[in-house]
Amino acid sequence: MSRPLSPHLTWYKPQITSTLSILHRFTGIVLALGAVALSWWVAAVAIGGETYAGTAWLYTSIAGQIVLFGWTLALAFHLSNGIRHLFWDAGIGFDMPTVNRSGIAVLVMTALLTLAVWLIVLLA
Repeated sequence: MSRPLSPHLTWYKPQITSTLSILHRFTGIVLALGAVALSWWVAAVAIGGETYAGTAWLYTSIAGQIVLFGWTLALAFHLSNGIRHLFWDAGIGFDMPTVNRSGIAVLVMTALLTLAVWLIVLLA
């Protein structure tokens, strides 16, 4: 048989709903990995000395700042899209125009929340 057993992503045109669904799952994984990094930072603070100094150096390096920015972006997206899902759980916003508008709102809120957090961090 040359046809697939079930429909595959390559059969469908990408839509905002499917794209955000995939991103929501991906950001959940990123947040779990970030939680491990956050736990390490807390442990390094408790241990102190060279352990904390090395961790602080890593997290304040350019690469560390890029990773932290990405983690903040994942957190903002997952939060915004999670709120959207809460409305869906209540049965609100299932008509296609609202679904598309709420998807765009998730992306806008992601950008605004991420920028707000980093402006606060940089100005503090």
